[in-house]
Amino acid sequence: MGGLPTQNSSTLALSGLQQTQESAKTTSGAESKPKKKICCACPETKKLRDECIVEHGEEACSKWIEAHRVCLRAEGFNV
Repeated sequence: MGGLPTQNSSTLALSGLQQTQESAKTTSGAESKPKKKICCACPETKKLRDECIVEHGEEACSKWIEAHRVCLRAEGFNV
């Protein structure tokens, strides 16, 4: 048919899948980076931490400060 080379769709899909897997392998190192900005991560613990500090002072709020740090670490931040 017109002398054009033909490939079946499964061969094309397979080569596309292989390219996707290879690009995923090269970006897997970036996977450990946070997906959000630090200001937008963990809004619940941030609010509790900030309210406690305003009302009681930083020394009295170590529990909320640490809870916020744990949440940030779980989101991928190094704090």
